[in-house]
Amino acid sequence: MGVKHAREYSDILGELAEAMHSIGDGYLFFEMETADWEELEEAQRVELMEALADDVFYALGEEPVLHVGGGIVAYRPKHHIIEVSVDQKEVRIIRLI
Repeated sequence: MGVKHAREYSDILGELAEAMHSIGDGYLFFEMETADWEELEEAQRVELMEALADDVFYALGEEPVLHVGGGIVAYRPKHHIIEVSVDQKEVRIIRLI
């Protein structure tokens, strides 16, 4: 199926990576321990969130709702957006067109 988009993938990925970072414990998606996350430098954390965003983007093409740590990421194809929520509150909307 895939996530349909008309914007530049790099722009979408950048926004999605920022949203993944806002989840706080998104690293749990990789089954990483909190202690390991805390040992990383900020640049390494940003890099890891970019990898997570890439994985999540492609996974949303198969599964429209994903649990990422304490957050939920949902692909809404009718609205051409990806929603990232934490604690039932909307954190970020990433527009795909």
